[in-house]
Amino acid sequence: MPELPEVETTRRGLEPHLQGAVVCDCVVREHRLRWPIAADLAQHLCGQRLKGIRRRAKYLLFEFETGCLMIHLGMSGSLRVINSVAPPGKHDHVDLGFDNGNTLRFRDPRRFGSIHWLDSDAEEHALLANLGPEPLSDQFTGEFLYARSRGRKVAVKPFIMNHHVVVGVGNIYATEALFRAGISPRRLASNISLNRYLLLVDAIKAVLQDAIAQGGTTLRDFVGGDGEAGYFSISLQAYGRVGLPCVRCSAALKGVRLGQRATAYCPRCQR
Repeated sequence: MPELPEVETTRRGLEPHLQGAVVCDCVVREHRLRWPIAADLAQHLCGQRLKGIRRRAKYLLFEFETGCLMIHLGMSGSLRVINSVAPPGKHDHVDLGFDNGNTLRFRDPRRFGSIHWLDSDAEEHALLANLGPEPLSDQFTGEFLYARSRGRKVAVKPFIMNHHVVVGVGNIYATEALFRAGISPRRLASNISLNRYLLLVDAIKAVLQDAIAQGGTTLRDFVGGDGEAGYFSISLQAYGRVGLPCVRCSAALKGVRLGQRATAYCPRCQR
């Protein structure tokens, strides 16, 4: 599933090729995504100029003059800028053609993604209204996380993966951040001190910034073709390394399931 760094990388890759262009065509080949695509989507989009693309959590918000197109990539979705004459594949469900000759193509083999047209403020939409702060924002601090954790009888890993607490800290990045901060993913969120939450917030920000800088863990090229593999995965220190030696102390990493998600951690370095 694309996580926050992949979505942010997508945003940065698409915007230079689409910003300022006008939608001249909208083709929906498959309406049945996680929620059905509105039948009047083309009526809202055609003739509108794209002002910019921003991200909220793992949602991409394409801002037009009279509204916003909100896209979630789901588990298998991707967006590419292609030449308008490129034939669609089996899972290429939506094309937006722009007057600069570029086409934005939405591909989603599993169809768990979503596309919504919003006439009103995007932040008021039900899917966004109750989300926590962005992890790279000034609002996300150790003090904030410490305060939210008081009285919480849940392990720290699912706690920081809760999008009502903070958005965009998925399984890979939660595992890596906890390793960097030296905190066991099994420790109760309410049993972690303020000083350790200060370290954890710094680690979350650092691991996400590193992933964005290196193109995320999945796709890197968003113009033409199918993209290339990202490079962040070769830097992973804990995720997917159960049984392998810790890069710090050489102890074998252990595995546990927390919140239905597999977790790797070092029994010596993470307390």
